[in-house]
Amino acid sequence: MRIMAARSLWRAKTKLFLAATAAGGAGTGAAMIANSDDPASTVKLCTAVPLRLLRDSVTAATIAFDYEYSLWGLPEGSTERTRIKSEVHARSALRLQELCFKNGGIYIKLGQHISQLEYLVPAEYVQIMRDSMLNRCPVSSYDQVREVVKNELGGAPDEIFAEFDPVPIASASLAQVHIARTHEGEKVAVKVQHTHMTNTAAADYATVELIVNTLHRLFPSFDYRWLIDEIQESLPKELNFLFEAKNSVKCMDNFQRFSPHIAEYVYAPKVHWNLSTSKLLVMEFIDGPQVNDLKTIQKLGIQPNDVAKLLSQAFAEMMFKHGFVHCDPHAANVLVRPLPSGRRGIFGKKKPQLILLDHGLYKDLDVSTRISYASLWKGLIFSDANAIKENSVKLGAGDDLYALFAGILTMRPWNKVIDPSIDHLVVRGTDGDRSELQMYASQYFSQITELLRRLPRVILLMLKTNDCLRAVNQSLMQGSSHETFLIVGRVSSEAVVESKLLQNRSFLSRVLICLEEFRLEARLFVMQIAFWLLKLQKALMS
Repeated sequence: MRIMAARSLWRAKTKLFLAATAAGGAGTGAAMIANSDDPASTVKLCTAVPLRLLRDSVTAATIAFDYEYSLWGLPEGSTERTRIKSEVHARSALRLQELCFKNGGIYIKLGQHISQLEYLVPAEYVQIMRDSMLNRCPVSSYDQVREVVKNELGGAPDEIFAEFDPVPIASASLAQVHIARTHEGEKVAVKVQHTHMTNTAAADYATVELIVNTLHRLFPSFDYRWLIDEIQESLPKELNFLFEAKNSVKCMDNFQRFSPHIAEYVYAPKVHWNLSTSKLLVMEFIDGPQVNDLKTIQKLGIQPNDVAKLLSQAFAEMMFKHGFVHCDPHAANVLVRPLPSGRRGIFGKKKPQLILLDHGLYKDLDVSTRISYASLWKGLIFSDANAIKENSVKLGAGDDLYALFAGILTMRPWNKVIDPSIDHLVVRGTDGDRSELQMYASQYFSQITELLRRLPRVILLMLKTNDCLRAVNQSLMQGSSHETFLIVGRVSSEAVVESKLLQNRSFLSRVLICLEEFRLEARLFVMQIAFWLLKLQKALMS
């Protein structure tokens, strides 16, 4: 009976799904040809689109059927349903992974987004995508690279540069990087956009949007339209490397203006503007290990703990003070080197400098959002339930989902979030911690989906940024650190106080604000002392 019912449901929904995707695909192709400045090229492109659309349709329909059939009749909350659902998640993630690699282009980018949304999507998807999407990106042939360089700069690579290594040192979803040397003798990194991105990006976006919208109509609980909206907004900017170059300059200017105390410790490679275009970016070459490469970092005489603290402070400054945030800080986009000035710490260890790469994806936080977000984190650090609720509501979570929002931000259940103990937000990275978080993610999946629908896209990108930073810090510290949370607490508190000082000009108001600042500093100092005592206790017990 279960099989017959499932097959009946499958046939009905599959017919609707394939009809919708076929009609959508035909409409997309016709619109592209009609509106194109180069109809011949567009017709050639449209011959490839149906195959990609067919792959999309078959993969999406297979995944949808697997969920419907495998979970049919299993009671909600039962152990059996939880076990089967995990197996379906894993099978579906592998199917999606295969689709991303076959289609390439925007699909790789989509897979990378999923890999960085820890606990916002099922853990099986995150793990499978993370294991592959950042390390198996497509590579353009040298002939394709030559074509891009010639079209953009008017000459072959060996004409434009004194030396040009035809083998890329890295490849990502949108581009790959080659080492070259200018005629002036400077070693540079040349970022070359994959040619297929230009050719298929618009069509790929249209087909992915169609698939996701169709799936949502057929299965209302499947609602990842927010992810498609985000790609629609960010992809055109990421495909224009001049945006990336300008972002890197603005980022460094912000550190000089708003965070001069750490500006020396954060760096972005200088851009060669005369050799850069929308599809080609030439930058100063900087060598260094990725931020999660503990062994190499230690060989350089740098403490991983110092790197973790600097990373936390740099991104806290961006989020809470600059309002202009690098939203793709995964390990491959952050390098580490000793501070060029040679300055050392108290115990003779070299001080680190972060090298920020790939400045294509940034988000602006308006003043209201920035201060609400800073106030929220201040509340989280100090276990202030009222401040957490007030600012979560301001950011769009609502009166009913603010506790879930706090849990997603911190990866801690609500009872831990409001626990006054110093280590209430520390995720130790143990199997027990991971299984507890995955259980919560599965248990509250529908509420998480609703929360993601409500939140502004800029906050969704902050969640992604938090997940990237958390993954890097866990690699550096083998778990999260009390000190990184104290840094977040200090920077968020400073941002809130600075905002109040700007808004209140009266003498009495400013005195009260200064007293509040003194009180916050005292609380942070007490937390720091408590942390040292806790650390000493653990050292004595080990």
